[in-house]
Amino acid sequence: MTSKFSNPRVLRRFIVLMLILTVVMFSVWAVIKMVNEDVPGDYEVRQGDIFLQDKLFDKAIDRFDAALADQPDHRGALGGKAAALISLERYKEAEDLLTYLVDYLTKTLEPDDPTGKGALSAAYANRGIIKDRQARYEEALEDYIKSINIDSEIADGPSWVDHLLYHDKKPSSVLSRAEYIYKQLKLPENERLLSVPELDAKQRMYKP
Repeated sequence: MTSKFSNPRVLRRFIVLMLILTVVMFSVWAVIKMVNEDVPGDYEVRQGDIFLQDKLFDKAIDRFDAALADQPDHRGALGGKAAALISLERYKEAEDLLTYLVDYLTKTLEPDDPTGKGALSAAYANRGIIKDRQARYEEALEDYIKSINIDSEIADGPSWVDHLLYHDKKPSSVLSRAEYIYKQLKLPENERLLSVPELDAKQRMYKP
C-alpha cells in the first residue's frame, strides 16, 4: 500500500477521487437538508417565481395554487399569485387576494420577522398599484403610505434584480408615485394630471 502511494501519479489520482467524493457527498447532504427544512409549498413557490419572471403568468398561478394546496396561507404563494393576476389585469381577484394577505399578516406577523414585514409592505404596495390603475387615487395613496411606513426599502423601488430583468433605467418607486399623487391631489381638480400611461407602465410590482 505504501509503495503505491509513493507513486506521484497514483497519489494525485487518489486525491482527485477524494475531492470528487467530498463534493458529491456535500451536495447530497445539502439537498437532503434543504428538502427536510423546506416549508410545505416553498418548492412550488420557487417554480412560480421563475414563471413569473418569464412572464408565463398562467403557469405561475398554477404553481402558486399548488403551493397553497400544501400550505393555504403561504405568504409567498399569495403574493406571487396576486402579482400574476395583476399582470393579467384580473384586478378584482388580485385585490381580494392581497386584502386577505394583508389581514392575515397583520394578525400573525411577529415583530422580529423581516421577511413577513417585507411581504406585508409588498402587499400594500401591489394593492395600491391596482387602485392606482383603476383611478382610485386616494385609496392608492393610502396603501402606498402604509407600504412605505412598514418597510422603507420598498420606497426605493425595485431591486437591482428587477433592473436586470426589465432593463428599466429608473422604474417607478412607491415613494415617487405616492409623492406625485399627493401633489396632484392638492391641485384643483381641473389641473390634475394623475395618469401618464407611458410612465405608469414602468411601475413594477413587488415581491419580497
